[in-house]
Amino acid sequence: MIPTIEWHNNHVRMIDQRKIPGRIEWFTCRGYRDVIRGIQVMVIRGAPAIGVAAAMGLALGARSIRSKLYTPFMKKFEKIAHEMLLARPTAVNLRWAVERMTRLAENMAELPVIKIKSALRQESEKILAEDIEINRRMGKHGQGLVPKGSTILTHCNAGSLATGGYGTALGVIRAAHESGKKIQVIADETRPWLQGLRLTAFELMEDGIPVSVIADNAAGSLMRRKRIDLVITGADRIAANGDVANKIGTYQVAVLAKINRIPFYVAAPISTIDPTIKNGDMIPVEERGPEEIYRFGKREIGPSGVRVLNPAFDITPAKYVSAIITEKGVIRPPFKKGIKSYL
Repeated sequence: MIPTIEWHNNHVRMIDQRKIPGRIEWFTCRGYRDVIRGIQVMVIRGAPAIGVAAAMGLALGARSIRSKLYTPFMKKFEKIAHEMLLARPTAVNLRWAVERMTRLAENMAELPVIKIKSALRQESEKILAEDIEINRRMGKHGQGLVPKGSTILTHCNAGSLATGGYGTALGVIRAAHESGKKIQVIADETRPWLQGLRLTAFELMEDGIPVSVIADNAAGSLMRRKRIDLVITGADRIAANGDVANKIGTYQVAVLAKINRIPFYVAAPISTIDPTIKNGDMIPVEERGPEEIYRFGKREIGPSGVRVLNPAFDITPAKYVSAIITEKGVIRPPFKKGIKSYL
């Protein structure tokens, strides 16, 4: 598996996911604003990976602060943290990572600033290592839900490229494959960024896992024809009641799965659950630029001046979710009670 993001000397570098599968190219971040830019323009995406990037970006930002006194250092660090929070609003892992890094700095008020900077970098490395281990544990818990010889539909990309490594939804799929279950995967292309076609298919082919890609609007037909046995997706935020925010198109897949009596599973780390959000209607949904819809590459394919609606995520109500797979175990309905017991 290709590393999604890593420290490289004193810089942070991340695989530019806009270029895959055509070529593997590193996007080097020399300052925290480069990290913010990388998150905003989709160089790096996926809730867990964004959280790791935010942590590394804050460590980069801390290093750039020249003050040696704690109070002015923290004033500038908190400003950087606020900028990082605004990079993308839906994925809760970003906020989780920013709050974790900020708490660390706040708890080191008695130490020299140089030691705080060093500790922040070490913490970002720890967050990366933890994410990979969490994904592997999630895979072990989730693969028990995957029958031998089954065909799995997944939406968007919730693999190693969306995390520190191994993956959430694809982590479950990888674990099932590694256990010898002889599964196969169908990946939605996932408009408008084609993460399913470009990233999920790329990852699975690299691992030797059989995969086919379909147009997003073909899923229902395949379900009706009994060509799909279960669905596994990732999540960008999960509310306290089990409502799930994920890549746009997830909701319609969940509804189709319910109608066709197909299990719909969500794989996400505990850090993706936001207990401060009572239900999905309270989750902010990012609206992205119209050019992602009316352009294909550099070519404009829509009529000049056409109006575009481009929500990046949608909300899947908990009633359509069969189970939530986490690193601590599988949470089943009723989710409100189950989630509370896991936090």
